[in-house]
Amino acid sequence: MNSAKAWRLGSVLALGVALGLGGCSGQLDHASIISKTTELKPGELLQSDVDRMATLAMRNNLNSLYLLLGKLYQRNPREWRKTGLPNRTAAEQAIHQAIELNQPLPQLGGRRDVAALSYSLSPDFQGDRVGAFIYSLGSMLITAHGGRTEFYLTDSFDAQFIHNAARNIEKAAWMLAQRRDEQGRPLLLSNDEGNLSYAVEFGKMTARLDLLTHVLEERYRRLGVNYAQSLLFINFLPVQ
Repeated sequence: MNSAKAWRLGSVLALGVALGLGGCSGQLDHASIISKTTELKPGELLQSDVDRMATLAMRNNLNSLYLLLGKLYQRNPREWRKTGLPNRTAAEQAIHQAIELNQPLPQLGGRRDVAALSYSLSPDFQGDRVGAFIYSLGSMLITAHGGRTEFYLTDSFDAQFIHNAARNIEKAAWMLAQRRDEQGRPLLLSNDEGNLSYAVEFGKMTARLDLLTHVLEERYRRLGVNYAQSLLFINFLPVQ
C-alpha cells in the first residue's frame, strides 16, 4: 500500500471513530478516571497525554477538596447546621453537586472563584463558611481550567491561570489558618499542633497544579523549538 492510500485509509478510520463518538456524552465517570484497571473508554480516544493528565489532576484535586470539606465540617459542625439540611452528609452532597454542576451557591450572592473565596473568609460572611470556602476553591480551580473538569483535544489551557490557581491555593490555606473574628477566635477550626492533614491536602493540590503548569509550558516551548528547527533545516514536505 502506497503512502497516499495509507493516508486515505487513516483518514477514513479517524472519521469513523469521530462519528462513532458523536453520540457520546463526552463525560468520563469517576471510576474510569481513577482506576488503573478500567477498560479504555471511547472518550479517552479524544484525549492527548496532557489532556488525560489534566483530567486526572482535576479529579484528584476535587477529591482533595471534598476530603477537606468533610474534615472541616467535622471540626465546625455549627457551619453545616446553618444550611438547614438534616445532616452533615446531606450538606456535603449539596456542595459536591454545586461544584460538579457549576451551580451558584445562594449564600455567596452570585459570587464565584476568587470573589467568592475572599467573601467566604471575610468577617461579614454569615452563612455556612465551610461549604462556601470549599465551593469557592472548587469554582476557582474549574475557572482556571477554562470552565471544564474533563479535557479533550479540542480544549486549550492557559498555563498562567493554572499557575495562579496554585498560588491561590497556598494563600487560601494560609488564610484558613490565620483569619480570626473580633474576639480573636479562628473563623474556622482546622489545623492543630501536630496535625498536618490539612496542609498535606493543600500541598497535594498545589503540587498537581504546578506540575501541570510545567508540562504545559514545556509543550508550548517544544512547539516553538520544532517550528524553529523546521525553518533552520528548510525541510520540504514529501509529495508522494
